[in-house]
Amino acid sequence: MPDLQIDWLKCFVATVDAGSLSAAAAEVHRSQSAVSMKIRKLESAVGHTLLLRGPRLLQLTPAGQTLLGHARRMLDVQAEALAALQGGGLSGVVRLGVPDDYASKYLTPVLKRFAPRHGGVEIQLDCEQSTVLIPRVQRGDLDLALVSRDHARRGTLLFHEPMVWVGSPQFEVWARDPLPIAVYEEASLGRRSALQALALQGRPYKVVYNSSNLAGQIAAVESGLAIAALTQCSAPAHLQVLGAAQGLGPLQPMEVAVYRSQASKGSKAVDSLQQMLVQTLRQAAG
Repeated sequence: MPDLQIDWLKCFVATVDAGSLSAAAAEVHRSQSAVSMKIRKLESAVGHTLLLRGPRLLQLTPAGQTLLGHARRMLDVQAEALAALQGGGLSGVVRLGVPDDYASKYLTPVLKRFAPRHGGVEIQLDCEQSTVLIPRVQRGDLDLALVSRDHARRGTLLFHEPMVWVGSPQFEVWARDPLPIAVYEEASLGRRSALQALALQGRPYKVVYNSSNLAGQIAAVESGLAIAALTQCSAPAHLQVLGAAQGLGPLQPMEVAVYRSQASKGSKAVDSLQQMLVQTLRQAAG
């Protein structure tokens, strides 16, 4: 039985996550031809084509889909083994960013696992919208951020977070015409998703509330001022999730990714937290 070399699996997973051989090459610090060769070796070892590749095409085959989950788990086990051996002496500061709607559900379980293993690492946490966090990572002001990515090559994809319409059952403002909505700032992906959904329906609307934070969106809905489009993980249980029965169409989900700065390359503390983010959140989403 052939061995599945870790380097082959890294190149395979990186190519799937990055969406292209060239983008994967930058992630694994190899040339594009080297990444392609390692994937061919992996395909030869397993006896199946794993990826359909073309000028504008990168698609997993059924065999590739089967292997992908196993490959991720094998890489996670390797990362855990290295962390167990290196964790005792790990130290430094990690500057981490997260939107407030992802912080409680997704970041808390990661930090609960990370802190006991790496007590010498100080985490400095900033909560802001993805549209603010992404340029801060690019500038090197942050080492890592959990973000709703704005294009397919932004960071490492973790999972898809559903978006939902919410309203207060006390006020039923969804019956009004034009529809009053609360939205995030101009550049927000959540705002874009909401307005596109309404445009596709031809549903007249009026923006009556703008806020850059989750608390403001929820307050607008609770007070009967508007409905809002929120990530499913952040929608309070006391608000009503709205849909076809209220004349509202579906919303595009957010692609949640971990995004790392180039300036943090070489930091073992950042390496360890990034690995734990990927491992924990992919398992939770699965």
